Order: sequence, then C-alpha cells, then structure tokens
Amino acid sequence: MNGNARRRPWSPEISSHYDHTLYLPHQPKSLSGIALRSFCLGIALALGLVATLAIYFYTASPLWRLPFFLVALSLFHFLEFWTTAAYNTRAADVSSFLLTSNWPGYAIAHTFATLECLVTRLLWPAGGGSTRWIPFDLGRALVLAGLALVVAGQTVRSVAMVHAGRNFNHTLQYRRESGHVLVTDGIYGVLRHPSYFGFFWWALGTQMVMGNVVSFVGYAVVLWRFFRDRIRREEELLVGFFGDEYIDYRRRVPTRIPFVP
Repeated sequence: MNGNARRRPWSPEISSHYDHTLYLPHQPKSLSGIALRSFCLGIALALGLVATLAIYFYTASPLWRLPFFLVALSLFHFLEFWTTAAYNTRAADVSSFLLTSNWPGYAIAHTFATLECLVTRLLWPAGGGSTRWIPFDLGRALVLAGLALVVAGQTVRSVAMVHAGRNFNHTLQYRRESGHVLVTDGIYGVLRHPSYFGFFWWALGTQMVMGNVVSFVGYAVVLWRFFRDRIRREEELLVGFFGDEYIDYRRRVPTRIPFVP
C-alpha cells in the first residue's frame, strides 16, 4: 500500500473536525515552526553545498568534508519531514524533521564526528593536492564508496517511506490502527526494514567520506545495537498485529543489516 490515497476536497464540515490549535506556535503541528525549520535547513543545505564545491575545486584542503556533512544532514532532515508530509500527511508534525531525535546522543555523535574530521584534517592535511591523508589514508576509492553509500542509503530510506505511505511512522506503534496493513511488496519485498537499512548505511557512508576512523567504528556499534533492539521490539509488535503473515514475511525477507537476521 502506498501513500497515494485519493483525498477528499476541503470543506468547512471536514475542517471542523480538526483541532486548529495544533497549528499555532509551539504546538505539535506549528506552521511557523515547520516553516522556520524548513528555511534553516534550506539555508544550511545551500551554504554547505557552495562551501563543499568551492573548497574541493579551488583549494587543496581536505576540509570540504565538513560542509559535505552539513549537506548530508540538512537533506536528510528535510526529506524526513517532506516525505512524511507528502505521503502520510496526518502524521506530519514538527517532530517529523527528527532534529531532536534520540537527544542528546544524536547531537553528541554528530558533534564528535565534526570535531574528529576538523582536528585530523588540520593535523594531517593533504599536501600539494595529494589524495593521501596521513595517518587516516582511506584512499579515493573508499571516499567514493562512502559517497555511494550516502546516496544509496538516503534513496532507500526515502523510497521506503513513500512506498509505505500511511503505514510508515517514526515512532513504534503499540496498537494496530484502522487501515494499517502489512507492506511486503516493492522495496519491502527485498528489505524487511528498508528505512533502518537506509539510515544505517547512510550514516556509515558519511563517516567514510569524512575519513573518521573513530566515529565510523562508534557509529557502526551504536547504530547496530540500536537497530537490533528496535527491530526485535518492533517485530514482537508486528507478530502480534499480523500473526503468521508477518512470521512468514520475516522468514523470507532479510534486513541486510550485518548480524541482524
């Protein structure tokens, strides 16, 4: 099931069923809050992209990785909200940006990754335009592989959200809602939890591009443990919702996250 359900035309009768206070400032669906976050993410994306290209093409500095990280983060958070708003409209609110998700651990991880990249690039800068970054010489091939993972991971996650439509939610659902169906076709026929798969490899890809050895290992361990536990809990609920249908689906389709069956 996808999110392209036919929408009824607007009417005063329909609108009267909604709590309009939800859209006021500081409320869950605050229009001003959504607009402000979208504006800031757009500015960050534009500045990061310009800085990445300028540093990469006009200097020999390896510090283009820092604004690249800003670009990847800005695009990720914008797409989290936009995809939810477009394909699961009723669930979209300020939290759909995921800017404060798993706070403060999420912010600490990204801050540490930024500082690791900055410090190592200042201590061991590339010399004379060389692609060698001592002692963290990952090589051009691994940087390109990291870029591929970032693009692939973001694409898989966004496609998964689009395809699931109203069946996708950022938070665990402890009760089966009306109209909630088990999606097993499309990308869900290849990956059992494609949104988790996408984020896992997207995050590792960003650290490969940045040349962060410590952060790469830290991201891998923390994300693996998080998704292992999340998937285990989520699938207990899904078995309760769908019974043998989900058990059969789980048997047929892997997660393709290492060591998470």
